[in-house]
Amino acid sequence: MSSVNVVILPQLYKNDKNAIKIQELYKDKKPLICLLTDDESAAKQKKGIYKIGLKNRNQSDVSVELRRAISSCLSSSESASLFRLEDFSKCSDIRVDEEDDEDCRIGKEAAQQMISLLENKDLTEIKESFLPCQGKLWHLWCQKNKELHQPQGEELEIDISTKKTEMMKIREEQHESNMSEFIKFFIKQMNSDSAFRMFFLKWLRILLDQYTSEDLSKLHHKYDEKWSMVLKLKETNEKPDNVNEVQTELEKISEELQAATFGLEHIFREIGQIYESCSSVKTVKAGLEFDLSSLPSFAAEMMISGFPLELMDGDAAHVPLIWVTAVLGELIHKLEDQRVFVMSVLGIQSSGKSTMLNAMFGLQFAVSAGRCTRGAFMQLVRVSEEMKEQLKIDYILVVDTEGLRALELTGRSTRHHDNELATFVVGLGNLTLINIFGENPSEMQDILQIVVQAFLRMKKVRLNPSCMFVHQNVSDVIAGEKNMEGRRRLQETLDEMAKLAAKDEACDAECFSDVIAFDVRTDVKYFAQLWEGSPPMAPPNPNYCENVQELKEAILTQASKSGGIMLSQLKDRIQDLWEALLSEQFVFSFRNSLEIAAYRRLETEYSKWTWTLRNAVLEIENKLHNQIENGATDEIKEDDFKRELKGKSEEVKKSMSDFFENDTDKLILIQWKESFEIKVKELREGITRKTKRKLNEIIQQRDLKKRIDAQRTHYENTLLEKSKELALKHKDKTNDEETLKKEFDLFWGKSVKKITTDSPPIKDINILRDVKKLLSGTYKIAHINTWKDITDIFLEPSSAPYVRFKKSSGITGRLKNAVRAVQETIGLTLSEEDETQITNLINDISEQTDKMIMSFNVSKLGYNISYIQQVIDYIKARITQYEEGLVKYVFNDKFFVDLVFYLFEYANKKLTEQHKMFREANDPVLYVEKKREEYYSIFQKYCQGATSAAIFGEIICQKLREPMKQNVYKHTARDLADEMRSNCPSLNGNRTNLEKHILKELALEETFRKYLKYMNDPRNHFKCFIRGEVSQYISDYFSFSVQPKMKENIESLQKKIMAAAHESTEHVQVNNGDVDLWLTFFTQKLSDDLIFSVKDFSGVSHDDVDDFELLEDVIREELPSIMFDISSKCNTTTFPVYLDCKDRPDEILIDHFCQCCWVQCPFCGAICTNTIENHDGDHSVPFHRVNGLIDWFYRGTRNLSIDICTSSVASDRSFVPNNSYNSYNLYDSDDSDDEVLCREYRTAGGKYAEWSITPDFSELPYWKWFVCRFQKCLERHYRKTFRGSGRIPYQWRQITKQDALESLDKYF
Repeated sequence: MSSVNVVILPQLYKNDKNAIKIQELYKDKKPLICLLTDDESAAKQKKGIYKIGLKNRNQSDVSVELRRAISSCLSSSESASLFRLEDFSKCSDIRVDEEDDEDCRIGKEAAQQMISLLENKDLTEIKESFLPCQGKLWHLWCQKNKELHQPQGEELEIDISTKKTEMMKIREEQHESNMSEFIKFFIKQMNSDSAFRMFFLKWLRILLDQYTSEDLSKLHHKYDEKWSMVLKLKETNEKPDNVNEVQTELEKISEELQAATFGLEHIFREIGQIYESCSSVKTVKAGLEFDLSSLPSFAAEMMISGFPLELMDGDAAHVPLIWVTAVLGELIHKLEDQRVFVMSVLGIQSSGKSTMLNAMFGLQFAVSAGRCTRGAFMQLVRVSEEMKEQLKIDYILVVDTEGLRALELTGRSTRHHDNELATFVVGLGNLTLINIFGENPSEMQDILQIVVQAFLRMKKVRLNPSCMFVHQNVSDVIAGEKNMEGRRRLQETLDEMAKLAAKDEACDAECFSDVIAFDVRTDVKYFAQLWEGSPPMAPPNPNYCENVQELKEAILTQASKSGGIMLSQLKDRIQDLWEALLSEQFVFSFRNSLEIAAYRRLETEYSKWTWTLRNAVLEIENKLHNQIENGATDEIKEDDFKRELKGKSEEVKKSMSDFFENDTDKLILIQWKESFEIKVKELREGITRKTKRKLNEIIQQRDLKKRIDAQRTHYENTLLEKSKELALKHKDKTNDEETLKKEFDLFWGKSVKKITTDSPPIKDINILRDVKKLLSGTYKIAHINTWKDITDIFLEPSSAPYVRFKKSSGITGRLKNAVRAVQETIGLTLSEEDETQITNLINDISEQTDKMIMSFNVSKLGYNISYIQQVIDYIKARITQYEEGLVKYVFNDKFFVDLVFYLFEYANKKLTEQHKMFREANDPVLYVEKKREEYYSIFQKYCQGATSAAIFGEIICQKLREPMKQNVYKHTARDLADEMRSNCPSLNGNRTNLEKHILKELALEETFRKYLKYMNDPRNHFKCFIRGEVSQYISDYFSFSVQPKMKENIESLQKKIMAAAHESTEHVQVNNGDVDLWLTFFTQKLSDDLIFSVKDFSGVSHDDVDDFELLEDVIREELPSIMFDISSKCNTTTFPVYLDCKDRPDEILIDHFCQCCWVQCPFCGAICTNTIENHDGDHSVPFHRVNGLIDWFYRGTRNLSIDICTSSVASDRSFVPNNSYNSYNLYDSDDSDDEVLCREYRTAGGKYAEWSITPDFSELPYWKWFVCRFQKCLERHYRKTFRGSGRIPYQWRQITKQDALESLDKYF
C-alpha cells in the first residue's frame, strides 16, 4: 500500500540472506530508498533507486537528503502512487462511504463539479470573480454604516438621510452584480435533500482545503520570509526608505494571502450578502431560481446539522445583521424557540482555541490548511434528552473567535477591533473562556485589559456573563501542582487591569471581583501540552484529553446554573450589542432589547393586576355605597375594605408570584420584583384610601340629600294614597274604563299643579353665563359670547404673552424696570425652564379642578353657582401662590381669564350632563310625570278590588324600578369596560399600545389643531380619545355586547330579588311576623345590591297585608315586565346618559389608563410610556420625535430643528439647557460655558438627567411624515422656518402616510 519504500541496511554482499528481498524491491515499480549504515557517501540516484550513506554523517544533513529524495520520488516518478484509504478497503473489511452510500458518492461528485469551475483560475482572483457581493461593495457598505452610527457635521439629519441613500445604492449595486455559475450551482445543491446536502458540504470543505492549501502554504512562506526581512532591517537600523519598500511588499503579500483564503465560510458569506441586498432592495436577484427565504433556511439547516455559521465577518470586521437574524429566525421556526447556553472563547492568535473547542464538543471549526479563525463563528451543540433535565437547556451555542492582538493580515491597527470583538462575544456569551497560551500571564497584560474592559462594560449595561481562564501548554508537573503561584499572579494582574479599565470606562473598580463574580481557585484551568513530543509524528497527550473533559464538566455545571437564553432573545442580543458597538460609546449606546421587552411585558401584567384591583374596589364601593344610601352604614373604615378586598388581593399576589417565578425572562425580571410589589401595594392602599374618602363624603352628603329624597318620597307616597282614595270612590265603575281614565287624569292634573305651586321646577343651567357673571365685574370678557370665542391656552406656542416682569424697587430696580419695559415692548421671552414650569402649573390646576368638580356630586345634590365661585377662587389662589415663589414674572389678567374659561369649557359637558341627571331624578313635575303610568296601573287595581297584598306587591315593584335600573346599568358599564380591556385593540394593552392608536387616529384625521392638543396637553387628549373609543365601541357592538351583558345582569338581579322575597316570606312564617318584618328583612337582603330601604315606603299604607305568598307571586309576575322595560329603553344614546359620570365605562378606563407617567422629553416632547406614576428609574419612550415640534431651533437662526433625539445624542452637537430658547449650537463658540454636548446630555442635570435616550438610527417615518405634511402649519405656529440647517431632507418627503402608519406597528 506504500507509495515509497525505504530500507535501512548495512553494506550489502552477494550472499546476504536479505538479498532476495532487496531484489524483489528492486524489481517493484515503486521508488526505493536505501539507507546504508556502513556507507559514508552522500545521496546517489540511479534508475529510480536512491542510496544514502549514514556512516559518520550529520543527522541534519541526512534528514535533508532523505526528505528531498522522498519529495523527488513522489513528484517525478511515474511509478509512484499516493496512498488512498479506499484502496485499502479492497484487501480489508473496512467500509468506504463513496462506494456504499449513494448520497455520499453523489455529494462528492457535486463538490468535485464545483471545484472544477475553479480550475485554471488565479486563487487570489477567485473571490473577486465568483463572490462579488462580499468584496469592495460590502466593505464600503460597512464603512458607511459605521459613519452613520457616528454622525458628524452641521446638517445632522440630512447627513444621516444621505448616508442611508448611499448605503441603499451600494445594496442596489450588489443586487445588480451577476451571480456566478459557481454560486448558482451551490444554491441548487443546497436546495436538495438534507442527507445529500450534508455530504456535499463536507466534501466541498475537504476539496476546497486541498485546492487552496498549496498556494496558501507558499504565500505564508513568502510572508514569513518578508516579515523576517523587515525585522532584520529594523534591527540593523536600515534607511527608512528601504524598510518602507520591503514593508510595502509585505502588505502586498498580505493582501494576496487574504484574497487567496477561500473556504466554505466565504461561500456562505456571499449567500448572506445576496440575501441582504435582496431584502434591502425588496426584489429577488436575477438568476436566483429559488425563493429568497430558502437562503437563510438552508443556512439554518446547516447549523442544525452541526456546521458553524459566520457571525462576524473577519475581513470587514462587521456583523451582517440582516442575514444573521434571518438565519436565527429560520432556526427558531425549525426548532421552535429553544433555550441555549452561549459559550464564547477569547485568546491570542494560534493559541489552540478552535482545537480545544473541537476536542471538547466534536465541533468543526477550521483549524487546517494553514488558516486561522477570522471574525467569529457560532455552532450549535445538541444536548441529549437525559441531560436536558439536568442542564435545563436544549442546546449549547459555541462562539469561536479570531485571535486577539493579531498582526492582522491587512496591517491595520487592531486595538479598536480587539475591543469590539471582545465586547461583542463577552456580551453574547453566558460564559466566556479566556484562553492563555503559556504559563506566564504577564505576557497577556494587553489582552487581559481588553477582556476586563469588556466585562466592565457588561456590568454597566446590567449584563451578567461569567468567565473561566484556561492556561494552555502548561507542563504536566506544574499543571499537577495546580500552579498556586500562577493563580496568585493572575489574580494580581486581573486586579491591576480592572483598575486601568475602570479609568477608561469612568467608573469605580478596585479589583476584578468588583467587575464580575470570579473565584481564582475554581475558575482557572490548566491544560497540558496537546502533543507528547514534536509534531507531526508526536502522539496526542492523554493529559490534554483529561483536561478537556474536566473543563467540559465545569462548563456544563455552569450551564446548569445559568439558565441560558432563548434563541429569540439571542437574536435581539446580537442586534443590541452590534448596534451599540457601532457607536463610539458602547455603554451609552447599548439598548437592551431583552430588558425593554421584559419590562413592557411586566407593564402589561401590571396593568392587568391593577385592573383586577380597581374592578374589585369598584364592586366593593358600589356595595358600600348602596348600604350608605339605605342607611345601613354610618361610617366606612379601612378594615371594611381590607376584609372585602382580601380575596382579590391574594389572587393578584399569586398572579404576581407566578409571573416572576415562571416567566421565561425571570432572571431579567427579578430586578423589578420588589419595586413592583411595592407599587401594587401602594396602589391598593391608595385606591382604598381614595374610595374610603369618597364614601365618607357620600355619608356627609347623605344628610344634605335627605330633604330632597324626603320631598320626592312624600310626593310619591301622597299620590299613592290619594289615588287609592279616588279608587275607593269609583269602585262601582270598574267596567267603565273611559270614566276611570277621565277621573284619574283630572286628579293627576290637580295633583301636579299643586306640586308645581309648592316646589318650583328645576331649571336648566348655563355654565358660560355663570362664569361670565362672576368674572364680568373685574375682568374684560365682553368678547366671549360662546365657547368658540375662548382661547385654547394649550395651543399657544409660548406663555410669554401671558406674563410681565415683576417690578423692582430702589435705584437699580428702576433701571431694571426700564430695561424690562423695553423687553416687553419688543417681545418678552421665557426660558425653557419657565415654559415648562408654567405648563406644569396649568396641568396641575386642570387636574385639581377636575377633581373638585367631581366632588360636588352634581348628579345627586344638584348645581349651585357657588361651585363655579369655589373653582375660580382655587385657580386664583394657585396662581397667586405661584407668583409669590421664586419666579421673575407675574401673570396678566388675560392668563387668568383664558385659563378659567378653558377649564370650564372642558367641564361644561360634564356639569351639564350631571345636572340633567339630577333634574330628571328630582324635579317634582318631571319625576311624578314619569310615574304616571305606574300610578294609573295601581289605581286600576284598587278600582278592581285587588287585595292589599297584590297592590302592595305592585308598589314594591314600582319602587324597585329605579334602583334596579341603576344596578343593571352600573354592572353593565363595568362589564363593558372589562370587555374593552380585552377586545378593543386600543385598550387591550398598556399605555404604549394606547398611544399607538392615538397616533394612528391623528394621522388618519390629519388635523393640525388636534396634533397640537395632543403634544401640548397629552393627558386630556388621551381622555378624549378613550371617551371616543368607548362611544364608538358601544355604537358598533351594542346589540352584540351591551344588550347581552344587560340581559345577564337583569337575570342575575331578578334571581336575587326573588330569592330575597322567598327568604323574607319564610322568615316571617317562622317568626310569626307581620308585613313590616317582611319588608325590613326583604330590604336588608337587597341592601348590598340596591339603594332600596324601608324609608322608601313611609306614608304608604300596608298594615292590612297578610298574604305573603301572594305578595311573593305578584313580585314574580311583575318583575319581568319591569326588567323588559329597562332593557327595551336602553340604546346607544340612553346607555351613557342614565349612568352617573364616575360609573361610565369611559371614566373607569380613564381612571385606569391615566394614572401613569406624563413627563415629556425635554428635547422633543415625547411622553414617557411608563405605566406607573412616579416610577423608579429613567423616563423613556420607544421612539422620539423631531425636536422642532416643541420649538427647538439652531442658535443664531430662525430655523427650526429637524434633529431627532436618538441621532443627536450620538453626534458632536451641543445644546444650551434652561436658556431663553430651545436651541442647538452648530458651531464652536467662545461662549461655551452654557453649552452641553448632546451625547453628554445627562450632565445638564435636572430633567435632562432623568431621561434615558439611546442612539438609534433606524427609520422613524411617523414624525418625519408629520413634519413634511404640516410644515407650513408648524412654521406659522412657531413663527420660524424649516430652512438652512433645518432644511427637511428630500428622503423625508418620500415617506407616505401609509409608511408612517406601518411604522407605528413596528416600533410600538
